[in-house]
Amino acid sequence: MDQEEVRRMVSTYSDLILRISYHYLQHTQDAEDVCQTVFLKMLTNPVTFQSKEHEKAWVIRTALNACKDLRKSAFFRKTVGLDAVKETGRCMEDTSELLEEIQKLPKDYRISIYLHYYEGYPVKEIAGIMGKREATVAKYL
Repeated sequence: MDQEEVRRMVSTYSDLILRISYHYLQHTQDAEDVCQTVFLKMLTNPVTFQSKEHEKAWVIRTALNACKDLRKSAFFRKTVGLDAVKETGRCMEDTSELLEEIQKLPKDYRISIYLHYYEGYPVKEIAGIMGKREATVAKYL
């Protein structure tokens, strides 16, 4: 990838990756780590995309997989959460009552709702991205 292509990918997808990762992990710093991981994978393993939709689906799938990998890592298994401490500097913080309620949902529901209502993906594509059946994603929505 040349520098121009890298800049295009970062400017196009960094916000999307951060939002998806934040909805999945609920922590800004972890979302930033996932964003960095996705771009590193993109740079170290160049992928040829068939279309812009294929490129975007790859980015979303890679971000979700990186979130899952981070959740399975030893860091998460061997640490104690600081839920009692108010998190500062949350870049995705929104005062919207609706978003506050969405954040209370389980992660599969949050991701499905975000991809469908914020990114405009149909149920069939969300099912493919998340590796779930269409009926399951429809239930989440």
